[in-house]
Amino acid sequence: MDAEHIRELFREFGLVQVRSMFGGAGLYTDGIMFGLVSDDLIYLKTDATTAPAFEAERCAPFEYQTKKGTRALTSYWRLPDRLYDDPDELAQWARQALTVARLGVATKPAPKRGRRNVRRPA
Repeated sequence: MDAEHIRELFREFGLVQVRSMFGGAGLYTDGIMFGLVSDDLIYLKTDATTAPAFEAERCAPFEYQTKKGTRALTSYWRLPDRLYDDPDELAQWARQALTVARLGVATKPAPKRGRRNVRRPA
């Protein structure tokens, strides 16, 4: 799935930047990642309040392979197939994903500021 096709799918949602990452792509708006693409499937950011809607659609969380087996990233769930043909409803789901992503950014702790690589006199 190329970037232009993804932008077309999200046209009712608004401007989406598609950035390559780990063999797939991240979906961003205003610098915030709200979705990802892997193996031509779109996954949207979820939390405890939005994941049940994905479950009701019989979708699954994003999975990837490691040396130790399959891992699931439960904060991203596969976009329901029916939404690929419904740009208005896809936009609603994307807005919810962006809201979840924004909340996650807002609640992340600030990075610790420490003295790294500071040489001390001998």
